[in-house]
Amino acid sequence: MRCVIYTLRPYQKEAVENTISHFRKSSTPAVIVLPTGAGKSLVIAELARVAKRKILVLTHVKELVEQNAQKYESYGLKASIFSAGLNKKELDQQVTFASVQSLARNLELLNTFYSLVIIDECHRVSGEEDSQYMQVMKRLREFNADLKLLGLTATPYRLGLGWIYREHYHGFIRGEKDSPFNKCIYELPLRYMISNEYLTPPKKIDPAIENYDFGALKADSFGRYSESDMNSLLSTHTRATKSIIEHVLNEAESRQGVMIFAATVLHAKEIVRYLPSAETELVIGDTDNKLRDNIITRFKNKEIKFLVNVSVLTTGFDAPHVDFIAILRPTESVSLYQQIVGRGLRLDKGKKDCLVIDYAGNAFDLFHPEVGTVKPNPDSEPVQVLCPGCGFANTFWGKLDEQGKLLEHYGRRCQGVLENDAEGETVQCDYRFRFKECDHCGAENDIAARQCLSCGEVMADPDDKLRDALNLKNALVLRCCGMAAEVIKSEVLKVTYFDEDGADVSEVYDFSNKGSRFYFHKNFAKRLKTAEQVGKWNSVNEVDITTLNAPDFVIAKQHKKYGWQIIDKIFDYQGGFRVADKS
Repeated sequence: MRCVIYTLRPYQKEAVENTISHFRKSSTPAVIVLPTGAGKSLVIAELARVAKRKILVLTHVKELVEQNAQKYESYGLKASIFSAGLNKKELDQQVTFASVQSLARNLELLNTFYSLVIIDECHRVSGEEDSQYMQVMKRLREFNADLKLLGLTATPYRLGLGWIYREHYHGFIRGEKDSPFNKCIYELPLRYMISNEYLTPPKKIDPAIENYDFGALKADSFGRYSESDMNSLLSTHTRATKSIIEHVLNEAESRQGVMIFAATVLHAKEIVRYLPSAETELVIGDTDNKLRDNIITRFKNKEIKFLVNVSVLTTGFDAPHVDFIAILRPTESVSLYQQIVGRGLRLDKGKKDCLVIDYAGNAFDLFHPEVGTVKPNPDSEPVQVLCPGCGFANTFWGKLDEQGKLLEHYGRRCQGVLENDAEGETVQCDYRFRFKECDHCGAENDIAARQCLSCGEVMADPDDKLRDALNLKNALVLRCCGMAAEVIKSEVLKVTYFDEDGADVSEVYDFSNKGSRFYFHKNFAKRLKTAEQVGKWNSVNEVDITTLNAPDFVIAKQHKKYGWQIIDKIFDYQGGFRVADKS
């Protein structure tokens, strides 16, 4: 075998150095985040090359097993391959490249000491004890309790599951304590890769034709749309699909390889009907493995020009000549959007750019950071929000005015790291921009908390409060869509809450009274829309009600003498009752 000596790019070398440094000090699971096309297989190969004891490299598809093994063996080194899809079940060499499915079915063969496990595309790892990855790890720890775990991925966040790691090496918290990986030890932004000419620049254009509008569909907690809902919507857009593909054909005349991402199988088959049959192939989840391999080989050899797929070629697929990405499906997150576009950003001889056209109206900027929550509305964008407590610059979804000034954000808790505790674990800043207050001790908790973190008491369920109020004859539940304020006399502020139908209820704050002023601050001081500071008002004239977040519900009771009196307000509601549209 001819030996090839690769020169690592500076960032690849730094990723390797950070890994070695981390595992010299700690055995906690770590993750490296590199964009699609950054050469993760070279990082893996170099780590495998410098390893002194047995290591295992896992991934979920045979293509990546083969790709990673070939990169390692190009150094002139010998590796074992354990993959049923590649018809090999070897474990004798110091480095083994394996598919997790094959190993999980043959755990009894893992009967020796391994020092390190590397997982490629590690965003697929879950903490479930019965998952295939966890089964393999549990078996290996029987022979090495200090087994080290490294993951590599381009997409460390998954809608519905969250961040796969807890702490970032730049000093902020992302995931939970039970996240599969403890720390991100290296990350490289896509913008760096493109500006330093390690990736092909994208050429994004907006099509001057009818787009799909998936915004009317409701996504589940994982950010996904049901196939039946998408098919129902697309069945009314057949003319749009035909005109979109005509536009694709026109734009593809000067392009070498075109990847089309469809929303559903039915949609993909419709797309194929409008494309030249001799130049087009379709790959879906049910495509036979041999047929799929043949299609991909022909596409890479440029024997076909158009490759249509449904959710199967977003990872582990490498065809550098791809220079046109057509997106005809809704994407679940910035990460997935970047994965899709990344299929066309690899460098190739004579390739100057990659055309990217989004026909599905996904309002994602390719260079946006992953925020870590579902985009709350179409006009939201990532914004920087300074924590009033520790000063950390958080990235949340929010809104900016035309001058770039922050109008509003939707962050919940500061992500800054304060220090290490006595056990050496990082402590997250406890400042909360949105919170649920404990009725027993007044402590601020996450809006989804069921038990107070401070006193341990069970938190009152907002839905129970609303349900109880709705069952009372003399109670009013107002679905608040806004509020207004007026000074009715010296230092007395009247705040009125109103719903979508014009109903309203009011309360009065006397700023000359210390207790009344305290109650106003308790309600609104930490509920400024920008929330980069804590509100402080000594006079009614200092209050600008438009800068404050209104409650989602206001509960009032009928008083014989004074009319409706507000007894409770529910902020940052996350339950099952419909919230008013405040847009």
